[in-house]
Amino acid sequence: MSILSQNMESDLGVISVVYLSMFLDNVLLTVVVPIIPEHLYIQWITNTTHFVTNATRRDQPLLPSSLIKMKLQTLENENETIGVLLSSKAIVQLFMNPLVGILSSYVGYSLPIFLGSILLIIISVLFAYGETFVSLLVARSLQGTASALISVSGMCLIADQNHMSDLRRSKVMGLVMGSIALGVLVGYPFGGILYYFVDKSTPFNVIICAITFNLVKKSHFNNGNWKDLLKDGYILLITFSICLTSSAMAILEPFLPIWLIQIINPEKWQLGTVFIPDSLGYLIGTNFFGTLSYTMGQWRMAVLATLLVGISAIMIPAATTTIGLVCPHFGLGLGIGIVDSALVPMLANLVDTRHPNVHYGSVYALQQTAVSLAYSFGPIFGGQVVKTLGFPCLMRTIGIINISYCCLLVFLSRVSNNKTEKINIDTSIPDYKSTSVVPFFGKHIAYKKLDELDENN
Repeated sequence: MSILSQNMESDLGVISVVYLSMFLDNVLLTVVVPIIPEHLYIQWITNTTHFVTNATRRDQPLLPSSLIKMKLQTLENENETIGVLLSSKAIVQLFMNPLVGILSSYVGYSLPIFLGSILLIIISVLFAYGETFVSLLVARSLQGTASALISVSGMCLIADQNHMSDLRRSKVMGLVMGSIALGVLVGYPFGGILYYFVDKSTPFNVIICAITFNLVKKSHFNNGNWKDLLKDGYILLITFSICLTSSAMAILEPFLPIWLIQIINPEKWQLGTVFIPDSLGYLIGTNFFGTLSYTMGQWRMAVLATLLVGISAIMIPAATTTIGLVCPHFGLGLGIGIVDSALVPMLANLVDTRHPNVHYGSVYALQQTAVSLAYSFGPIFGGQVVKTLGFPCLMRTIGIINISYCCLLVFLSRVSNNKTEKINIDTSIPDYKSTSVVPFFGKHIAYKKLDELDENN
């Protein structure tokens, strides 16, 4: 077996471990979205029923209009409660991301992923059998630590495959990020349907059974320098873009189910399926636009995708039925997926070309921190805006901000164009020889053997 074949098998093992870990993390992330609002609402019904029974015994019956008013008031207050609960995961992850980046530089990437998987099992047990708001809050907060361990270390494992070309690494990263979309795609309807037809604990018991542990070879890396990254305007531009586009979905998750209950009053299982279009769009964006972004220019695709996110966010409040949400939801997910598939690999390229002494863990901890900022502060501030101005005004504001940010993303053309020109000028790429040729869209892309690279060097 050639060295290249061995490396390809090693790549497949690394990719499968990272893919599965991130998939299960995001299934658990979204499976609770259709369950928690309904679960807390049922608790309110139970408490209200007890209150009405006591009032009747005191010969003070409540009028139906009073009960309706209490229901609407509870739904409005639940916006803030659910916003805090769902954002707790991102708040914890916000602080854990840099710590995991530092930790991985000392212990490698295998141990953090293993510990993150252990935490996912503990979290699933808490979600399955916890009934109080406090127990759900603890579980959601712990997932912030688990997600930081899995996502930062997982992306670093992919980025650190030094024998990969930039094009192949871009494709693989898009594939791995597709696990996020697939997990989100599965989580929403999976939680809603099983909760409706079985019970609250069943989705989490299935997740517990699905979690497997994978041990990968430890690697040694150089320490990263966050100061260098934070001084790089291009890296900051990318991380802010990821934060803004992610904020649209971060705000949508906690408040859309409650808005639907108020406007449409759908079935419980529909609260989960309403998120399928954006999950499907994200899956398509991350899996099929990585190579296209690399070919057409990553900055161009990022601008178009951010514009799509903004327009979709503005269109969502205009929908009056669940069917009317399909197109803007799909556009939102597709836009976020394209932004990630275009800009996340660009971070690795910037580290390679501008910060060769910086550890990959630092830049991807920074990227995950941007996502955590969106999912932590988004629901919290969004809850206040929803209570004051309403859900439609909130989504339109997010859309306008994303559209305005497109102007700043044009500055990435300086980096992206230089990188593209360097690749086009490199005439040695078509002459690469390999025992394994990978077809893509009818073209053959070959990767040079490591032993040939050593001989040339």
